[in-house]
Amino acid sequence: MTVYNGFGGNQPIRFIRNEMDDIGMLTALDELLNHQIVDTHATVSTSEQSWTEKIWTAIVRKDGTMGIDFGLGRYHNRGVLDGWAAVSRGSEQWTVRANRELRDDPGCTEVGPLRYEIIEPLRKVRYVCEKNDAQPIAFDITFTAEMPPFFENRHKQRERDGFRVGSDVVRYHQIGVPSGWVEIEGERTEIKPEEWTEYRDHSWGTRLDVGAHNADVKPSSNFGDVKFGEGEFVLVWSPFMLVQPNGEKHAYHFYYMSKQGRIFYSSGYLNRPDGTQETVARVTPELRYDDRTRRLLGGKVHFDMLQGGTRTVDIEVMGTSGVHLGPGLYLGFDGRKHGSWHGPLTIEGEYFGDTMDRTTLERIRQLRDCPIRVTEGDAVGYGIMETIIHGEHPELGLTAANSLV
Repeated sequence: MTVYNGFGGNQPIRFIRNEMDDIGMLTALDELLNHQIVDTHATVSTSEQSWTEKIWTAIVRKDGTMGIDFGLGRYHNRGVLDGWAAVSRGSEQWTVRANRELRDDPGCTEVGPLRYEIIEPLRKVRYVCEKNDAQPIAFDITFTAEMPPFFENRHKQRERDGFRVGSDVVRYHQIGVPSGWVEIEGERTEIKPEEWTEYRDHSWGTRLDVGAHNADVKPSSNFGDVKFGEGEFVLVWSPFMLVQPNGEKHAYHFYYMSKQGRIFYSSGYLNRPDGTQETVARVTPELRYDDRTRRLLGGKVHFDMLQGGTRTVDIEVMGTSGVHLGPGLYLGFDGRKHGSWHGPLTIEGEYFGDTMDRTTLERIRQLRDCPIRVTEGDAVGYGIMETIIHGEHPELGLTAANSLV
């Protein structure tokens, strides 16, 4: 939005610093009637340094031959905006990361070659990775919703000592179709909506795993901390949509985590196109994994519905593609963390020729946006599934020797 100087000039006002120390600077966003705290939009409701607002999307070809990810994070109290883009083709992956200081326009959603654009709120958004010197990838993709957005359960997590709240995040996700193009080493591929599917989410709040650990603060105790993944740990996160022969659609989303066999977080819903939801009381994954790579091989997921009955969905893995999130700084990568300060602007990236190589996996981690085909009775659909399965699981044929995060 552009706001013009009302005092005789015609230059856009990006911000006005005021002399009142207890009120934040004015920005163009403050012209709108949507304030929710007693301050300006230059200020959030907490000084917590892990406060984050994050955009993410995964775009996968239904046959599993290619995947694309995009992420953007605004770390208000760290003075940082960072983002990443990645393309997976088979077992290859190209990743670009960009990081910059927050400038005078908090509404700017660009960092280096990466850009996020809202075309029509909650229905149509655009993700762009311009040609760059870090890696030979570029894309311009528009998401169009197939269903309304749905909230997940609030992820509120207190530290084990009972004092500090380590996580308090709200998140909505949305299913849609992509259109546009992607380039790898100058070769352009058209993204046809009927051949691809896309899932996006938007979250904000106090977030785990932001920035390097502060040496004089007691380490956090769970997801994202320095001891994350020690012992037996399972994480499964998945959105997918199914279409019945008559064209009716329904979707599932669930998030499941357990440690030492004890479930400590579970959220699941059956979602309808009219915006209604049916709560899943219990999620029971019955999945298979490869011991060497810890990659998902397929299986079933059982949903015990709160209103009664059990629904079962069959999961089939499609192809070997699927972006690994480690190089996007999820759970850290080569010592880097989300929201870390790197100065005015940095742009970097890597290429991995074989993401199934064990040495490579130990560096990029097993978490990836795996393309899946799903069936429930006559209904068929597509989605993604992210998994971490750490430690020894004899019932699954998984050994301690091959464990990795």
